[in-house]
Amino acid sequence: MPDFEKLWDVLVVGGGNAALCAAISARRLGASVILAEHAPRWLRGGNSRHTRNLRALHAGPTEVLTGSYLEEEYWDDLLKVTGGRTDEKLARHCIRLSEQAPAFLASCGVVFQPSLSGTLSLSRTNAFFLGGGKALVNALYRTAERLGVEILYDTEVQHIVLDDGFAREAIVSWRGFPQRIRARCVIASCGGFQANRNWMRQYWGDAADHFQIRGTPYAQGRILKDLLDQGVQQVGDPTQFHAVANDARAPMEDGGLAMRLDCVPFSIVVNERVERFYDEGEDVWPKRYAIWGRLIAQQPNQRAFAISDAKAINDYLPSVFPPIRADTIEELAVKLGLDPAKLARVVAEYNAAVRPGRFDAQTLDDCRTEGLSPPKSHWARRIDTPPFHAHPLRPGITFTFLGVKVNESARVIMADGKPAANLFASGEIMAGNILGQGYLAGFGMTIGTVFGRLAGEAAARLARN
Repeated sequence: MPDFEKLWDVLVVGGGNAALCAAISARRLGASVILAEHAPRWLRGGNSRHTRNLRALHAGPTEVLTGSYLEEEYWDDLLKVTGGRTDEKLARHCIRLSEQAPAFLASCGVVFQPSLSGTLSLSRTNAFFLGGGKALVNALYRTAERLGVEILYDTEVQHIVLDDGFAREAIVSWRGFPQRIRARCVIASCGGFQANRNWMRQYWGDAADHFQIRGTPYAQGRILKDLLDQGVQQVGDPTQFHAVANDARAPMEDGGLAMRLDCVPFSIVVNERVERFYDEGEDVWPKRYAIWGRLIAQQPNQRAFAISDAKAINDYLPSVFPPIRADTIEELAVKLGLDPAKLARVVAEYNAAVRPGRFDAQTLDDCRTEGLSPPKSHWARRIDTPPFHAHPLRPGITFTFLGVKVNESARVIMADGKPAANLFASGEIMAGNILGQGYLAGFGMTIGTVFGRLAGEAAARLARN
């Protein structure tokens, strides 16, 4: 049984990548560390179980990255997807420290695969974990255990007792029994509130019932709300989240990466009214894929359909569920429950607007439409080769952007603008400082790794001083 009478140096709340990076970093500096993971052992790791890469700055080729990816390009990529809704100081701090992230994770037993080639255009910017997120999580837990971090599963932290910015203790439910954990410093790394449908309904109404939660069902936002209610400064828009075009046939929770569909750039997308509503070919997929979850969330019944033909089937990653196929557009519409005449007209209008060019699935090519609204800026090819294909789409929510304000050392900021005495945060619970809207592939893992390390090191130094 854990020692609930002990005064620990550092309590880490959460069990994903950000929490583990914090726990390992604190322990390496000599702090006694206890980590409380809400999930049971077999579901440990939060959303990190479903990740596969992180985005890292590098000045030249590495063992796992090609070319170079420097600060200004990285910053420009982030600026484009956030539309300027980001804290530049914190964002640049994160970008600079991301250069150290692959080596840090490797020191924790994480193995990276050789640079990726294929349809995702990420070989230069993103380092991929060999074995994916589950292998990453397992490696981090093995390292934490070897270092002597006390790990509690089935342990929900329900309340952090804050007294004028000082975290005095945590009230927890350990295997269903009430307990208290005392620590000199506390690090909140316990995610957003995307799996809390009642909270999501406050901003999205009944639409939230149709949102598929891509990751852990344990992301209820209890500690986020607890801290905001106790005077921690709020950051981020509660209506914003990282969401993708998910297969409508996916499970409502914990479907993970396998349910994401990468077909959008090579399709046209219509809603239930058989209306296109956005430029499918606006930019390369790693920069724009995360806008599509929110776009679909704004459509009737939160559903859409990606329509393509036989030419496109090998241009994107294969889907878990096969596409719906038909020999004519009208027949496809019937299978989807759409108006056949209207879908045929939309496809015909699109085909007439296509201006052929040199198709290249890997770059911003010159295949586009002309005189069509909304346009398709790249990868526009006529949909005219049977069998025709459709993928039904729903919004797949990864994490919410409402969070707590932090400074460059990951210390939480109170509503009066003063840093908390001994409270830190890392990961999704503070990602809204940097991600005001939109998303950049692999950047959530970067934020978690960078600010996890910062929080762990700062908490350990404070506790041990």
